[in-house]
Amino acid sequence: MPRYKVTIARMGTSNIFLRSFLEELGFEPLLPPPITQETLSLGSRYTPEFACLPLKVNLGNYLQTLETQDPDLIFMAGGIGPCRFGLYGEVQKEILRSLGYDLPFIVIEPPKKHFTEVIQNFTRFLGGKFWRNLPRAIRICWCKAKVTDVLDKMTLSLAPHLSVEWRKELWRKRDEFLIAIDQTGKTGRLKAILAEAEEVFASFPQEPRADVFRVMVVGEIYTVLEPAVNFQVERRLSLMGIEVTRTIYISEWIWQQIILNFLRIDWQKSLREEAKPYLSRFIGGHGLETVAYTVRAARRHYDGVVQLAPLGCMPEVAAMSIIGQVSKERQIPVLSLLMDEHTAEAGALTRIEAFVDLIQNRKARTSSGLGSRARS
Repeated sequence: MPRYKVTIARMGTSNIFLRSFLEELGFEPLLPPPITQETLSLGSRYTPEFACLPLKVNLGNYLQTLETQDPDLIFMAGGIGPCRFGLYGEVQKEILRSLGYDLPFIVIEPPKKHFTEVIQNFTRFLGGKFWRNLPRAIRICWCKAKVTDVLDKMTLSLAPHLSVEWRKELWRKRDEFLIAIDQTGKTGRLKAILAEAEEVFASFPQEPRADVFRVMVVGEIYTVLEPAVNFQVERRLSLMGIEVTRTIYISEWIWQQIILNFLRIDWQKSLREEAKPYLSRFIGGHGLETVAYTVRAARRHYDGVVQLAPLGCMPEVAAMSIIGQVSKERQIPVLSLLMDEHTAEAGALTRIEAFVDLIQNRKARTSSGLGSRARS
């Protein structure tokens, strides 16, 4: 059978393991160039204004690939529920067709309800070698997803305990290790890269601090994971000395949404319990997680919560009104950043910096008040 050339959209570090997965299966993966303002402008030119940001950026990804390379297929994930993401595969397919790109556009629907369809989509182009190559493809994909997530957790945990210059070095080394992870195809080498990262990070001179500010990042998966659309908010907070707790990691998402859902294991039960005082029904997307983790952040005495979402995202807009109530009742500052193609980086960064000032001043006033009462 021919070796089909396949392209996919970018989302954070997912291209690292998805490229390996497709390559091991027998495809030739063609990745779009890194996301820039040009990507967003190109996608926005051909999409409805009311469409959310991921659709526009994804379409820009596909168009940039089609302009410079010659893919045979386009793969994208599907979805179910109130979130409009489940419709975007068909929307993008029709837009590309109207622009003269009439190539197969394969939407991989959630295997919990579409397992047979998912298998048919792969065997249609790979034949029998799909089953032969699948075990190794899954293994390298899973290992790369886990290692990249562990690397990010190590970076976010260590950054607040370093000086400003060493925080910059930390992130520079993290990017180098990501490149090394991307370039290897051996699981043994992945373990060695992670061990090397642990050794390098342990060598950085730490400045243990008792007053570390902790911020939880919640929201819609694409805007949380893709730094090009959220103005690298996670890195910026980390470089400011904030301990960032991200609530979405791609390896955890794979485990929950693909493995546990397929096995019909209710992994969301604890989240529903946590959100129950404020949310009693399914609202789609990551709305439940946004509410539940905001409640958890308040319960665990975080200094603030940052919600990231596309403008007009129905689940996140619903969640935003709820977490506003959580913020008021539980006295935890919440910053909601809703992104679209018109969002200015300078404005977003000003809001982030003001939010950091707010939580720092709030903690200083609280500490001062407690100190005064203790002395009296």
